[in-house]
Amino acid sequence: MSGLYGISDLHVGFPDNRAFVEGLRPVADGDWLIVAGDVGERFADVEWTLRTLAGRFAEVLWVPGNHELWTTRDDPVALRGEARYRRLVEMCRGLGVHTPEDPYPVWEGEGGPLTIAPLFVLYDYTFRPDGADTKEEALKLAHEAGIVCTDEVYLHPDPYPTRDAWCDARIAYSERRLAELPPGTRTVLVNHWPLIREPTRVLWYPEFAQWCGSERTADWHVRFGAVSVVYGHLHIPRTIWSEGVPHVEVSVGYPREWRKRGEAPQGLRPVLLEEEGS
Repeated sequence: MSGLYGISDLHVGFPDNRAFVEGLRPVADGDWLIVAGDVGERFADVEWTLRTLAGRFAEVLWVPGNHELWTTRDDPVALRGEARYRRLVEMCRGLGVHTPEDPYPVWEGEGGPLTIAPLFVLYDYTFRPDGADTKEEALKLAHEAGIVCTDEVYLHPDPYPTRDAWCDARIAYSERRLAELPPGTRTVLVNHWPLIREPTRVLWYPEFAQWCGSERTADWHVRFGAVSVVYGHLHIPRTIWSEGVPHVEVSVGYPREWRKRGEAPQGLRPVLLEEEGS
């Protein structure tokens, strides 16, 4: 029986992670795969990965992570910000991969029908560490602790003045689209960054949480009929339940991380869980 699976943070710039993707296969014919961001930094690596997966799975859905949006010196595709994102969307459409800019596909398999909503929401520095009431204070604490996300160097928000301004625009766009769904629609919400703050509470460095989401999406799983929320980014693969809804992190992470959990990455994760503790 076909299923709905998720994976994220493939980071195929690492040879071991690329080899993992080369060996990745569906569990059954008709499986759908959600790719929840951070495939890699180089445009060509993202294209290779999504092309490979689109050739194996019945449907592939992708949302950008921060790494896809980086503009690095060694990438021939030197686009920044919104222009880079739009080029990624264009590439995905050429491969038949669903993006946050396309009509939401409907899963009709077991547990369906479910509207799968790929989102690109970013972050707005509202997951602040204790003692910080403003973005400026939060960033000051991060710099003092030496815990500063590389986005501050490579993730350009052009044409928006700041990353949180880009986040404002993405939240407004996504919220509008979700609100247009018919009443009673059951959804699976997909975003690279968690939609609630709870998953960040276990970070070794709480200063990093400000690059991990927005307080403004905290009720979306309730407001928009989610039966599951899929995310990545934190490299802490687990499930957190909030108001009866599972928030499933599907990340692979860097080789140094997944090797601590076993000899190989965990692989595909089912994203439809029947009850808490599944």
